[in-house]
Amino acid sequence: MKTALGLVLALLGVAYPFVVHASLGRWPTGWLLGVIGTLWFARAMLRPANAQPGGRWLPTLALVGCITLALINTESALRVYPVMINALLLAAFGASLLRGRPVIERLARLRHPDLSPEGVLYTRRVTQVWCVFFLVNGLVAAALGLWGSWQAWTWYNGAISYALMGVLFMGEWLLRPRVIEGAKAT
Repeated sequence: MKTALGLVLALLGVAYPFVVHASLGRWPTGWLLGVIGTLWFARAMLRPANAQPGGRWLPTLALVGCITLALINTESALRVYPVMINALLLAAFGASLLRGRPVIERLARLRHPDLSPEGVLYTRRVTQVWCVFFLVNGLVAAALGLWGSWQAWTWYNGAISYALMGVLFMGEWLLRPRVIEGAKAT
């Protein structure tokens, strides 16, 4: 159930800008945020309090953000959702650098449980790179939300930002075994 809910939230996140653009002037602006808020509520309830990263606080903050934006109920408020998600991801990745294991280290340990000190340092740096990505991506989403056309906002937040995220993810995923295995060889 948790996996299916996460998948639905991810797919809705990708589709969100296109659904918003298609619904402009046709439906009340807060309906989509209400649907997404309901999914975030379910995710918060299904997630263990000590789950990492973000535990229950990340989905709870997303829920509060969705409710707030739905109550504002303006077309401009719809543009804030991608900014909010980037801010929450930045907070989750950043918090993992301050407490516990960084997000990317946790992911790397799924495949390499005996991660070397060099591998730990590498995964920490990659988590920092993701923090920079979420900061820049959020700033671009905010700039397009404030000054961009609906079409530019839609394409950036619905396609371009995910393509950039995919390139970063795949590049790091392909590089990680070389760095980790290279560290073991020396």
